[in-house]
Amino acid sequence: MIQNVWAVGRNYAEHAKELGNEVPTEPMIFLKAGSTTTLAAKEIHLPAWIQEVHHEVELALRFDDNLQIEEACIALDLTERAKQNQLKAKGHPWTLAKSFTESCPLSPFFPVSDLEELKKLDLILKINGEVRQKGNTSQMIFSLEKLIDYVRHHFPVVPGDLLLTGTPSGVGPIQRGDHLEAEIQGKMKHSWKVS
Repeated sequence: MIQNVWAVGRNYAEHAKELGNEVPTEPMIFLKAGSTTTLAAKEIHLPAWIQEVHHEVELALRFDDNLQIEEACIALDLTERAKQNQLKAKGHPWTLAKSFTESCPLSPFFPVSDLEELKKLDLILKINGEVRQKGNTSQMIFSLEKLIDYVRHHFPVVPGDLLLTGTPSGVGPIQRGDHLEAEIQGKMKHSWKVS
């Protein structure tokens, strides 16, 4: 059971720009409930109340019993963008936009022996066969080591928690009936049907 999902916002400069946000000077962390995750599922079930859900493909790291990283996977940080924009405009928390049911689909995990092996990998998301997001982990503003140290220093991280490391540019809406295929080059591929 995953208890917490520590997610990093705006860790790719082009993604920050596409949403009209400033590039951060220190990691910007928000929390998704661990219960939002689905592991190696084949479908994503969108809640009935949603208006505009956007895809955000990410490399996710999993903390082991010693709070080190021994596993990783692909994560989708699904975001209810219309609700997020409404709440942000009012200065309200936007948990509803980020932590709704099934808002964090995960691929199967793969082993990580050294963080170096994750630092120059293409991260790709296709929707209905068309590439929508493509970035490289070398484009991250904050390194994996910096993010890991930051969350361990500031938050009550527990074994099994996930760290989402940010999404490249190209985010956009998904619809019921879409077929999503995500890939971390040479490490993992996984696909979902949206319903």
